[in-house]
Amino acid sequence: MAAGRGRASGGVVDDIRFDLRRMHETWMELFFPRQRNASSSVLGKWQPKTAREKVTYNTWYYLGIPIIGLVYPLVLLGVILRFQSRRLDSAALRLGTIGVVALFVVLWGALTAASYVRFDGLSEGFFAVAAASTVAVVAAALAVGFRVIGGRGTTVVFAWPFAMTAIFLPPVVAALYSPTVAAVVLPRSESLAIWLLENPLDFANVNAYLRTRYDLEGIAFAGMWFGISVPVGWVLGILVTLADLVRPKADSGDDDD
Repeated sequence: MAAGRGRASGGVVDDIRFDLRRMHETWMELFFPRQRNASSSVLGKWQPKTAREKVTYNTWYYLGIPIIGLVYPLVLLGVILRFQSRRLDSAALRLGTIGVVALFVVLWGALTAASYVRFDGLSEGFFAVAAASTVAVVAAALAVGFRVIGGRGTTVVFAWPFAMTAIFLPPVVAALYSPTVAAVVLPRSESLAIWLLENPLDFANVNAYLRTRYDLEGIAFAGMWFGISVPVGWVLGILVTLADLVRPKADSGDDDD
């Protein structure tokens, strides 16, 4: 993670100090004017004048310190994710949307054709690979399509979840067609479902509602993993967005591959 281009690089410690200062200035600017990057401006950073303003300002100032300390590790994770996603974006831009989809079709199509030969025709193994291939291609195409549409909201809400779907869902779909794959994937999915119901979803009777309304069998496994892909995609997208707020693209050294 390189230092910003507009400042001299003094190593990791200076980068961290810069990030923390910028985050805290952003925190202060939520309620007070001229806080972020205001030291070099003509008017300078706004300072409280009355006793009431000083109390409010200092309270908000010190309240932000532990909050920034807790959030900053997530920012670093977002910077790493952004660096990796930009490398993929760069490759996607070179190929174009149609090129990316065509590449996925060729790769997964070749795998499906190989499975036809490997499993001697229209067997359960072939159908498992074909189903997984279809899901992967469709989800990847949707992810790339929404990414091309652009906009931070569209990318977070749609592109990231479909990208996670392209990763998480194909093995589960394959398990619906192949007992061999099912013996590996479905028991672990069921264990994960039990853990989710007994831990994160154990509030406001959410777990009881899900247990009474849905049976975890067949296509429900695919629904479960799609339901996991969406919030995971949102979380990753939010982390990258947070990294953009703290380290805007012009300030980040991860622009260059």
